[in-house]
Amino acid sequence: MVQRDYKGDHGQCAFGRRKFFSSCGAALAGLALWGYEQADSNPLEAATKAPKLVKIVDFTDAGERKGVVLVPVIQKTDAEWKAILSPAAFEVTRNAGTERPFSGALLNIHDKGVFRCICCDTALFNSDTKFESGTGWPSFWQPIAKENVVESIDNSMGMMRTAVSCRRCDAHLGHVFDDGPRPTGLRYCMNSVAMRFAKAA
Repeated sequence: MVQRDYKGDHGQCAFGRRKFFSSCGAALAGLALWGYEQADSNPLEAATKAPKLVKIVDFTDAGERKGVVLVPVIQKTDAEWKAILSPAAFEVTRNAGTERPFSGALLNIHDKGVFRCICCDTALFNSDTKFESGTGWPSFWQPIAKENVVESIDNSMGMMRTAVSCRRCDAHLGHVFDDGPRPTGLRYCMNSVAMRFAKAA
């Protein structure tokens, strides 16, 4: 009797488990379909997950234009930036600091080449546009391509200035003033630690 009843109970238990798992499977399938429909019905939410893209102009180290490229914006946490930048470069590029005048390693560089962003290597200035401004910071009369930089109003320090940053990674580079030489009359006053110099081969 006991054995027969046990077999009967076991059969009912197996049937119950099959029914249970079958129900769970249907529920999970329904949940997956609901999630798909939600994502499909909210394309804006799906789009926000894709990396933001920007157009910049690519250049060789000799300053030769290679063409416009579509690249993802580079975003990192402060901890990630600190892991790849010097303390001085981090303070300038990520916190809009300014290096001491006449202290920058790129101040007296006059070789043929390109000055690139220290954070993402985007080409910023051609050495052909560099000039001695006497201010103590590397100065240029124009960027290598307008597409590669962003200019914005800076109201800090009790004055209105035009800040310059890298378009791809938003690194602060310096400021631009209207007291430069011809042909533009502009002076892009940059921080050495915000850039690296790539000498032409």
